[in-house]
Amino acid sequence: MSIQPLALTVAGTDPCGGAGIPADLKTFAALGVYGFSVVTVVVAQNSSQVLGTAVVDREMVGRQILALMAHSRPQAMKTGALGNAEIVAEVASAISSFGLPAPVVDPVILSSGGARLLDKQGEDAMRKHLLPIAALVTPNVPEAQALSAIQIQNVAAMREAARVIYKMGPRAVLIKGGHLAAPQLAVDLLYDGQRYIELAQERIEGSGAHGTGCALSAAITAWLARGAEMEDAVRKGKAFVTRALRYAFQLGAGRPLLNPWAGAQSRKDNGSDG
Repeated sequence: MSIQPLALTVAGTDPCGGAGIPADLKTFAALGVYGFSVVTVVVAQNSSQVLGTAVVDREMVGRQILALMAHSRPQAMKTGALGNAEIVAEVASAISSFGLPAPVVDPVILSSGGARLLDKQGEDAMRKHLLPIAALVTPNVPEAQALSAIQIQNVAAMREAARVIYKMGPRAVLIKGGHLAAPQLAVDLLYDGQRYIELAQERIEGSGAHGTGCALSAAITAWLARGAEMEDAVRKGKAFVTRALRYAFQLGAGRPLLNPWAGAQSRKDNGSDG
């Protein structure tokens, strides 16, 4: 009997299932990884808008992690929306106390609709407590601008911002370039302190889909749980999201939803199933 890879997500909810913990768990499962989850923020949202948020009490976040650690320990973990500085500090403390894997940090500050999912004090706490222990941080362009205080309009500025964020302590930085106004290519930039790796992909027609950032960080986390090295995990994670986006579907009103089952096909396409 093979041992099932295990990954942990510490993030917010999404009732429509396209982002946050539901998206993370679907991505984990699609890539052959069992998922644990800890809820930090209850978010009343659909694929178009956020109607409200309720941050979970810090003590309850800690108890959720404690309950899981009494059960089993993950091979990899990620964080998403954390709500406030207290929860950021609690999660960072738990990572240290339990010897958890260095996290993939998706620095969810604002929803795509502009609703704040991490307060200003939480941004400072993330820089102080979480980024220094991160394996990877995966900001989109607006998040990278907020973290680095650099305006990003091209790949050269992405490199500059990546250097600034890297100095905050993570082992690697992945800036997602989908927000840049390039006509044909979307370029993500991976920086590990030594190399800049540009991951270019032809833009997929349409207005995008709900939850792409969550799915990417979750896919990278899943591949890390399966034993991949960081660059390989990022490349495979990007392949997963690209295919999931290409086969995105409409479910009622709102933005399209990613198709994780189609995304998982990339495991077989590159000979990585197993």
